Amino acid sequence: MSFVLSLAVLSALIFFHELGHYWAARRVGVTVEVFSIGFGKKIASFHRWGTEWRIALIPLGGYVRMKGQDDSDPTKKSYDEDSYNIKTPTQKIFILLAGPIANFILAFFLYFVIALGGPAILSPVIGKVVKDSPAFIAGLETNDTVHSINNIPITTWNDMAKIIENSKGSLNLEIDRAGYLEHIVLTPKISDSVNIYNEVIQKKMIGIGSAGVVHKLELSVTQTLSYAIEQTIYASTLIFTSLKKLIVGEVPAKELGGIISIVKITSDASAFGWMAVFAFAALISVNLGVLNLLPIPALDGGHIMFNLYELIFKREASETAVIKLTIVGWIILLSLMSLGIYNDINRLME
Repeated sequence: MSFVLSLAVLSALIFFHELGHYWAARRVGVTVEVFSIGFGKKIASFHRWGTEWRIALIPLGGYVRMKGQDDSDPTKKSYDEDSYNIKTPTQKIFILLAGPIANFILAFFLYFVIALGGPAILSPVIGKVVKDSPAFIAGLETNDTVHSINNIPITTWNDMAKIIENSKGSLNLEIDRAGYLEHIVLTPKISDSVNIYNEVIQKKMIGIGSAGVVHKLELSVTQTLSYAIEQTIYASTLIFTSLKKLIVGEVPAKELGGIISIVKITSDASAFGWMAVFAFAALISVNLGVLNLLPIPALDGGHIMFNLYELIFKREASETAVIKLTIVGWIILLSLMSLGIYNDINRLME
């Protein structure tokens, strides 16, 4: 069941990505010959609006093949009125950007739905108190609930963590302990911590852990929109930063995951309900959008790079260069996919 759910989620995200390309191509008068979910041998298809809509055997991606544009053979060009080749670089870039943008729009919509349903978020309820930490010395206890810090109301664990991390000097905490309000003054200290990239960093902390208590956020219409925008931006920044750290070697290559990781995480998310699946789908949608913007030939970003070259230098990149760089692009993509699957198998065997 988890595999079927993962496949459905991935296929839906790919469909919306390719639908972005399809819509933009039709807007500028380009004929879309094939709209495929998956690669390889065709399983099923039908024809409508001048396009063959296809489901293929290997569900690890998809593509739209426009008239005059074929990644498998860049020499196949057409100069008919409805061909991709006769369009200006600006029009081509519009078509190419539409796919990733569709993924960002879909992620925003998913986060919006999550916000409407009342997203579950960690409450500022203290669980573990680290011995000899500022919290321990000041007398904070398990199950204390933080109401405010320096008269700033606290409603979530994340709000509290941000204030502590950016604090200067001592903090005045108002806490609820077994129904009674108390005030505790303490000073955070810089300590070692591990961030979401598994890097050891130093930041201001007081030595407490969450009790794992959650509550639903009740959001107004304006707050719902803000939540969806903020989460989409956060997810995009997270993916961009992760890629940068992976490329420069700050994050080891063994952290890269593949299709097996997607199946496992989707399965884990489904155990927590549809909201968790939507959150994971939104993150993967952003991931698809970001990855396709990378300047790797065979990806949207690579094609954008060629069109920017034409836009700046008023001439197309040489056919030889395009073919060679496209081959290199496919080698890079297949290598990354192979590495992701290799890492996934190693994790399963640990």
